[in-house]
Amino acid sequence: MAANPSFDIVSKVDRQEVDNALRQAERELSTRFDFRGTGAEITWSGEETIGLQAETEERVRAALDVFKEKLVKRNISLKSLDAEDPRPSGKIFKIDCKVVQGIESEKAKAISKKIRDEGPKGVQAQIQGDQLRVTGKKKDDLQAVISLLKAEDFGIALQFTNYR
Repeated sequence: MAANPSFDIVSKVDRQEVDNALRQAERELSTRFDFRGTGAEITWSGEETIGLQAETEERVRAALDVFKEKLVKRNISLKSLDAEDPRPSGKIFKIDCKVVQGIESEKAKAISKKIRDEGPKGVQAQIQGDQLRVTGKKKDDLQAVISLLKAEDFGIALQFTNYR
């Protein structure tokens, strides 16, 4: 007898794609005429953090918009980017952006509750670290859960993997 059908709900970002978007934004900031002489830079500052800086608040916001545009072109959800407000640091303005990975326990509980309350009967969701495993008797029930979760906004980018 085969095990019940299942799938995993994760929130992961391909770091290579983020790096590619960062490199493209870096190239655009160095070549665009409206960024010349503004000191606009974008760099990795840690494993999951990206730093932007420029001489004025408007230019650092514009640099962030360029980076977001590159992320969208590479099919990375903007929900997986947590950008702070610009802050002055000496003569420059800085923005730190964190790449959000994994589902934190509060959101995992909210997703699990949504499946319990509105999902088909016989479907269970188990929290496993920073992801959820959803199991059910029929694949049609799992499809219904996926469409239910896609319609809801939990504030993070959700992917559905290991569908068996």
